[in-house]
Amino acid sequence: MENNQFDDQAEAFDRELEQLLTAEPEGKKKKKRWGMKKERKPWSRKRKILTAAGAAAALVLVSSRLFGGSREAAPVVSVSSLETGDVQNRLTVTGPVSGTDSVDVVSNLHAEVQELLVKEGDRVEKGQLLARIDRADLEKEAEIAQNSYDLAVVTKRQKQKEAESGYAKALQDCQAAKNALDRTAVLVQSGDQPAVSLEQAQNTYADALRNVNSYTLEGGMPTADESYDLQIKNAEFELEKKKEALDSASVESPISGTVVRVNTKVGQFADKPEDDKPMFIIENLDQLELEIKISEYSIGKVAEGQPVSIHADILDGETVNGVVASISPTGEEKGGGSTERVIPTTIQITDKNSRLIAGITAKAEIILEEAEDTLTVPASAVWQDEDGKLYLQKVENGVIHLVSVEIGVEGDIMVQIIPAEGESLKEGDSYVTTADSNLKEGMAVTGMPAAR
Repeated sequence: MENNQFDDQAEAFDRELEQLLTAEPEGKKKKKRWGMKKERKPWSRKRKILTAAGAAAALVLVSSRLFGGSREAAPVVSVSSLETGDVQNRLTVTGPVSGTDSVDVVSNLHAEVQELLVKEGDRVEKGQLLARIDRADLEKEAEIAQNSYDLAVVTKRQKQKEAESGYAKALQDCQAAKNALDRTAVLVQSGDQPAVSLEQAQNTYADALRNVNSYTLEGGMPTADESYDLQIKNAEFELEKKKEALDSASVESPISGTVVRVNTKVGQFADKPEDDKPMFIIENLDQLELEIKISEYSIGKVAEGQPVSIHADILDGETVNGVVASISPTGEEKGGGSTERVIPTTIQITDKNSRLIAGITAKAEIILEEAEDTLTVPASAVWQDEDGKLYLQKVENGVIHLVSVEIGVEGDIMVQIIPAEGESLKEGDSYVTTADSNLKEGMAVTGMPAAR
């Protein structure tokens, strides 16, 4: 009976509201003009909304009286049904794409570049000629160095011969002095020569012996002074330098790869390229990699071999696969005044023939943790009390029940929830979508399905 009465009053209210929204507002009426129909000015949208709102408030008042408006109304909360799904904790970091092997080709020769044989984008092989440098002065310097070396070698040979002949003569002189000393000793002893003659013969033999000992012997054979060997070594070192300089007049690629930069021109000095950059930059673009820096707070969950998803504007929404190839053993400053440390990490791009190119910035997503077919809720649904305990505000038969939970894997929006020991949650349970500290255990609420 009471419900029928409410339905009748609601219908009457609807009819009255419709009349209010379509009726002409009261107030000063316009004067009629002879021969013209009376015009009715329509209500503005704002006025209709305000009028409707007032009418709706009147309806709430009527319903409150019909159903006992003296009681305090249960708060309305947004609720959702507990679902199972997959959740991933992803780390997203950006960095530059580059080739796996990159070299700067430079020259220390202060000589003009005579010919460039490659251009940017050319594929080159290891040892391939990139440019030629003026060789005229280098050839002269190499020739002078060669002559100096040859002269040092000839000098050493000459001194060797002199040492050999001089040593042989010194031996003969020493033997002759020894024989003379022996004869003089006999004659002095017999009284045929004065004693002074023996002293003179002894001095002569001593001089001859010192002369023999002045020669350097190797394996019992005399050799030239070691200073001549040093002269040869110095001349040889200088000759090698000049030959290397002459060889470097032909600039070659040290690796197989692609010429990504040419910073020199014909007529420029080889050791003075544009803006002091390398003459050429060669990269191996057959295998690309991504250089990123991971925070010290996340690096503990990253390991070599982890799969990586790579995104870049050049890919037009497509994803390229990669893998964590290496992690630096040391960290470095993040910069920008931050005390945080970051660890350089290399991502190897495993997909072949992707549209990625060296020199652009790409974004790497690394799956740090993953949970499949598990209970998930928005992070906003988990409430933390003053003691740090976590709860899900479950709604059952219009009453709040605080269910103690733990958070497992945390995604960008959704998180994995695990009921604490002794608690129970299942798929389909209703819970408050946005946790509210004002909702207490046992409180009556009116659940309204959350908008999707």
